[in-house]
Amino acid sequence: MKGDPEQRAVLLGEYIARYGATVRRAAAALGCSKSTVHKDVSVRLRRLDPELFARVQAVLARNKAERHLRGGAATRRKYRR
Repeated sequence: MKGDPEQRAVLLGEYIARYGATVRRAAAALGCSKSTVHKDVSVRLRRLDPELFARVQAVLARNKAERHLRGGAATRRKYRR
């Protein structure tokens, strides 16, 4: 996704907050890299929209806390087949 980085940061923030999306899912949905998503939601969004930034950080913290569970479930599915 090309264009205005500030607009992209807000779009990414709204997507993550609305859907509880992971960084990978947000990157795929908006057509940019994971590193771009991280930069936008951690640096640019903090300056542009502090309230949205707080909501996004809460979602990302929850995703980080749950990722070991998702990884274990994926491994379990892999070996059950």
